[in-house]
Amino acid sequence: MLSRVWRILRFGIRSIKISKKFLITGGAGFIGSAVIRHIINNTDHSVVNVDKLTYASNLESLASIENNIRYDFEQVDICDAAGIRRVFNEHQPDIVMHLAAESHVDRSIDGPGEFIQTNIVGTYVLLEEARGYWSSLEGDKKDSFRFHHVSTDEVYGDLEGTDDLFTEETSYAPSSPYSAAKASSDHLVRAWQRTFKFPTLITNCSNNYGPYQFPEKLIPLIILNALEGKDLPIYGNGKQIRDWLYVDDHARALLHVALTGEISETYNIGGHNELQNIEVVKTVCSILDKLVPNKLDGIDQYEQLITYVGDRAGHDVRYAIDATKIDKELNWTPDETFATGIKKTVEWYLENTVWCDRVKDGSYQGERLGVVKS
Repeated sequence: MLSRVWRILRFGIRSIKISKKFLITGGAGFIGSAVIRHIINNTDHSVVNVDKLTYASNLESLASIENNIRYDFEQVDICDAAGIRRVFNEHQPDIVMHLAAESHVDRSIDGPGEFIQTNIVGTYVLLEEARGYWSSLEGDKKDSFRFHHVSTDEVYGDLEGTDDLFTEETSYAPSSPYSAAKASSDHLVRAWQRTFKFPTLITNCSNNYGPYQFPEKLIPLIILNALEGKDLPIYGNGKQIRDWLYVDDHARALLHVALTGEISETYNIGGHNELQNIEVVKTVCSILDKLVPNKLDGIDQYEQLITYVGDRAGHDVRYAIDATKIDKELNWTPDETFATGIKKTVEWYLENTVWCDRVKDGSYQGERLGVVKS
């Protein structure tokens, strides 16, 4: 005790690092696994990963840290109240970071039910079990507890102008079953904070990309299809604009918000990289031309595989994040430009073909999803 007081007097409270235990839902998914790798590799915090292990979850993404003494895994569905209650009681977390969600827009068009169940009902169950656990805490552990809900910029809907940006004050106008379900979960989290004074924060991010992403998403799908000589499908005219955020940058931001953000606040997290989908695809093709010059017969340049297909139902034209708040209030900005991040991403997929083959286990082989049947 005296030693701790002496350190406070000499170095100040901010210099003392207090290790936290994080309960991270969806930690075997793309963004969740990036957060866990970042925490284990770069901090003294510990993690309990709660994941149902659905089609897009992959524990191989955590192979590098799975034996670390500060990491635990629990295969539990967030809709399972008894299972979630047991996890809270056994692991006694300090911070919840909620990433578990059905997340692919096209799949939400094919089958909205799973999105309603996981993203809305699951969030409700998690909130209630977390609130019950928090209510049982005392002293500093209760005062410092927080529930960080991770969401998407898709809840804001479509930007009309070319200069408009999503801010934390932008009204919600979701276009797809996926974004509607995420918007509903955001509203639940805010209601629990306002009604029950439950200590929550929310972040809304732009399009993530990077290593370990499931290959139904645009960038890994383009990389893997190109290497196999398959068509590179572009929805509509390909001029839909997204703000691209490298997943490791996002992981850093999420940890920073969880530790230093203000309770009840929302923070937008963007990459400052607005690009049309067709620009993204052509950039990937250009990198592959340089890194994999020996192509399959009949292919001179990977761009020739680009194929325009019918647009997605209700496809939003433009998303773009204003990340001024997190920059000014929490001093966070992304490290990667799109040029540096996309090069790292392509190189990773080329170096990790075994991971890609195992992920594509037969349940998903690059076929188009989300076609509305008349």
